[in-house]
Amino acid sequence: MYRKKIPFTLLLITPVFLIFSLSACGKKENIEEKVINVKVHKAEKKSVRPYVETIGSLSPFEEVIVSAEVDGILKDIKAEEGTIVSKGMLLATISEIDYELDVKRSEAALKQAEATFANTKLEFQRKSALYKEQLVTQQQFDDVSTRLSLSEAEVEKAKSTLSLARQKLFKTRIYSPIDGVVKEKKVTAGNYVRNGSNLFVIIKNNPLKLFFTVSEKDIGKLKKGQDVIFRVDAFGDREFKGKVNIIYPSLEEKTRSLQVEALTPNTDGLLKPGLFAKVTLFTGEAKEAILIPSISLIYEGEKVSAFVAEGDVARLRKLRIGQQYKISSKIEGADSKVIEYIEIIEGIKEGEMVVTVGQQNLSENTKIKIVDSR
Repeated sequence: MYRKKIPFTLLLITPVFLIFSLSACGKKENIEEKVINVKVHKAEKKSVRPYVETIGSLSPFEEVIVSAEVDGILKDIKAEEGTIVSKGMLLATISEIDYELDVKRSEAALKQAEATFANTKLEFQRKSALYKEQLVTQQQFDDVSTRLSLSEAEVEKAKSTLSLARQKLFKTRIYSPIDGVVKEKKVTAGNYVRNGSNLFVIIKNNPLKLFFTVSEKDIGKLKKGQDVIFRVDAFGDREFKGKVNIIYPSLEEKTRSLQVEALTPNTDGLLKPGLFAKVTLFTGEAKEAILIPSISLIYEGEKVSAFVAEGDVARLRKLRIGQQYKISSKIEGADSKVIEYIEIIEGIKEGEMVVTVGQQNLSENTKIKIVDSR
């Protein structure tokens, strides 16, 4: 019986081909079965307020330098650094002896001038009557009229001198012009001071001024009366509130930023001028927004995207995003933690599960396993 011979080379190639085919199938099967572990976070709708974060510092509402208005020796000082003072409170006195004597001399001079004026006035009245009857000459009448005017002027001059002497005597007692606290005392009792010498620096600490700067790109969001919250290191996470009071008219050329002043109440005196502040300026009213953690975002040039878990498959979503927000979240079994969220304008809906960890290893339709969900 005739049998067709199979070439030997074909017998060798066939097993090899089968081996490579099986190997390739095995690899393909392994790729399809690869699963990536991920963590996800639910996209949530929250009430948020647009804001700008910046830094600033606290300053007193008023700072007044109290100076001497007369020369003399400081006889007594009633206030020290840190003394709380009220408007009109006595701070110090200058020796008043010389000024009391000036007042007495001025009073005596006024009495003399008034007596002279009274006598001259009587003489004028007599000669005026005689002049009408043509019993005195025109020159005599003019003379007494002139002396009456001069004596009247002397009375006014004496009154002014007495008033000035009394003012100087009053100014030997130095009073606080505002409610506040003594920041600095520049003299001690026994010092000789001159008119204009600085004696005290008094500051008003309620309310306080909060100065901060806003970058050029954000100045269009500024309005007088906007709410401000801020924190200072001395009081940890405690928040203090204020309102925008002044928006300065021009930018600082070097930093391209605009200075803003807010007022904050300080009734309990906890806050001190000079404290550094971390400021949050609210630039709009509260609104509803869909938020996802910022760490879930993937940037490719100007394009922004994120992966969403649909069952056990990852789906890539292109996004249109809004403002970033920092929100304190309470995690079970741990202290609250501030998480950075991003507003989603388009691309993800409320309730969808967004991949926050492991997205770098994903591509469209990659199989995933959720190991942590929030």
